[in-house]
Amino acid sequence: MRWAEMRWIASVAMALAMLAGVALIDAASAQTAAPPAGQGAPPALSGAPLGRTSATEAEVMRQIRQGVQGYVSIPDKKAGVLIQSEGENWRNFRNGPESTYGTWVLLGMVIVLAAFFAIRGRIRIEAGPAHRTIQRFNAVERFAHWLTATCFIVLALTGLNMLYGRYILPPVIGREAFAALALYGKYAHNYIAIGFVVGVLLMIVLWVHHNIPNKYDMQWLAKAGGLFTRGVHPPSRKFNAGQKLIFWSVVLGGAVLTVTGFYLMWPFEFGMTVHDMQFMLVAHGVVGLVLIAIIVAHIYIGSIGMEGAFDAMGTGQVDENWAREHHNLWVAEVKGEAAQHGHD
Repeated sequence: MRWAEMRWIASVAMALAMLAGVALIDAASAQTAAPPAGQGAPPALSGAPLGRTSATEAEVMRQIRQGVQGYVSIPDKKAGVLIQSEGENWRNFRNGPESTYGTWVLLGMVIVLAAFFAIRGRIRIEAGPAHRTIQRFNAVERFAHWLTATCFIVLALTGLNMLYGRYILPPVIGREAFAALALYGKYAHNYIAIGFVVGVLLMIVLWVHHNIPNKYDMQWLAKAGGLFTRGVHPPSRKFNAGQKLIFWSVVLGGAVLTVTGFYLMWPFEFGMTVHDMQFMLVAHGVVGLVLIAIIVAHIYIGSIGMEGAFDAMGTGQVDENWAREHHNLWVAEVKGEAAQHGHD
């Protein structure tokens, strides 16, 4: 056999061997990639160019984010969420708009009250003290108020520490001291919340019937309660429109804080997802900041802002002239003079 013929035969044999080898490799790969009987498999990635994501790849990532079985094999539904995109959105909102606007709301309230005090000064009893008192709140009412107020102050301080403390306190008191403060503050926040709820419930029982809106409230609001004008004293019963706004802010805001706080203390006991918990955190924080700003204004009016106001919750006895200037219809009812005034 000639050399040329032998070389031709060898080339053909080598080509056939290579084809057989490729066929064996393809068969082995297909057998390895095939899912076990009775089990589905995630759709294959499309092999899109680097830097681009095909529709199939986007679907796979979406299923992984949702922890779908077959894509994620972890049995626990919460642990199976490998990528939680909403968490980044929540963190950005909490560290961004919530923290920033919350600062401006609180600081803005303090600035407004300081400016009001500088311009208006302390609201005095214009007729002068009568040196006769009338009982405004009894011991049970004062207990309900101070229970709610004390618990709220602790809740506000510990809540603000959770939001802002890590930016302010570590350079002042050190990281270890701040860590201990944050830990015990969290315990205080959780347990003292129970006292706040009890206080709000007592306030509802004692005062809700006094805080139903009536026709005198519109007159009070139209004249801003006489806060900006000397000699102006709109008619009012036991609670004026401003106090009713405070009452309903505490009741409704307290309800939101209670429900969201309840779920945050036991986050996964009621079928909540991580996304649900993040929503609860946002609602709890935003409502808490707004309510703190409102209560700051309430504290101002009830202390340095108005002469004689603190006595209502201090001793329960208020000067009669103060009462007639700010709650004239209530005084008339208490003293048996209701027939001289219109009724709502």
